[in-house]
Amino acid sequence: MISIILIEPKRQENLGAIARSMKNFGFENLVLVNPKCKIGKSAIKVAKHGKSILDKVKIKDFSYLKRFDYLIGTSAILGTDYNIPRNAINAEQLADRLSNIKQKNSKSKLKIGILIGRENIGLKNEEINLCDILVSIPASKKYPTLNISHACSIVLYELFKKLSLENSTSNINFATKKDKDIIMKYMNKALNEIEFSTKEKKETQKIVWKRVIGKAMLTKREAFAVMGFLRKLEK
Repeated sequence: MISIILIEPKRQENLGAIARSMKNFGFENLVLVNPKCKIGKSAIKVAKHGKSILDKVKIKDFSYLKRFDYLIGTSAILGTDYNIPRNAINAEQLADRLSNIKQKNSKSKLKIGILIGRENIGLKNEEINLCDILVSIPASKKYPTLNISHACSIVLYELFKKLSLENSTSNINFATKKDKDIIMKYMNKALNEIEFSTKEKKETQKIVWKRVIGKAMLTKREAFAVMGFLRKLEK
């Protein structure tokens, strides 16, 4: 199940536009985290036939983000290769990855959240650090920041193109959040045993491996193999 999660949205018009796009591309689950506006007449007017999305929207706090097996952030602010948390892929590359775990056929029924930031400042660093994958949409260097409803529409369009195709991986189970947490427990334990020149470099390694594991979209079998390997290293 894929959920679209808006962080502290301020404008009803954006809520309506995102609900309309979700209806256009076949997505149903909209979550508002700590919203700064109500779902009123302006949102409903813009949503058109997407009103059904607004009717069943979930209002949650930030702790809700921890329930997802994969959390995917969106951002226009990118970093260099050395800024691991802001190392992004594009929307088409995300669709390629998620096409392997198409929700209606996957036995694992993974919970996937696509995180859309605030209208004014986007996602904060602590929210980006929670994400397994960061996605960015290439745009003009003169004005690279898209409106959140436009950015969301592009991501949903790319996902729709891929996820609407016939899926051939229905017999595969994929790693869950619990599996990834176990891998990172072993990985962090191994990294804590290694001597680094600074504490910051050790923390950077932990972030790198979290992102590597998230982007890999491991199957259950692959996840168990990684766990076994790390356990052998521990011994």
